[in-house]
Amino acid sequence: MAVIDITRESSGWRAIPRVEALVRRAAEAALAGADIVTRADAEISLLLTNDATIRDLNAQWRNKDKATNVLSFPAASIDQLADARALGDIVIALETVLAEARDEDKTPADHLTHLVVHGVLHLLGFDHEDDEEAEEMEELETLILAKLGVADPYVAVGVDA
Repeated sequence: MAVIDITRESSGWRAIPRVEALVRRAAEAALAGADIVTRADAEISLLLTNDATIRDLNAQWRNKDKATNVLSFPAASIDQLADARALGDIVIALETVLAEARDEDKTPADHLTHLVVHGVLHLLGFDHEDDEEAEEMEELETLILAKLGVADPYVAVGVDA
């Protein structure tokens, strides 16, 4: 089973009950659902932080001087994933998660679950740079989240399909 190393840097994460168990479950579900071969002992480092820290990282690594919800830093290229011990790092910002959940009428736990799944898929080589990639990634996220009991995050609440 993968090693999910979770660091909770901000005490505000206590607002989400059993946050570390939730994060671990979401990461493991994403690894299983992606159907990408990785080592059984592959490692993911996940930092639960605040907007100030993620803003600094976003500015440093993406030249975007603003907070964001999740950043992923893959440690291995796609062709190295099967043998890589370290898959990479994921950073998630508390204030942004809570604000987005509120604005999108989602529970913070469900939104965090989605962001962890999204982040893990980035570590596994999935992306959303073009429409085709975005559609593939969103479909996979939706399938993984459904197995976790989380509604499709891409369907607006209260809108008829």
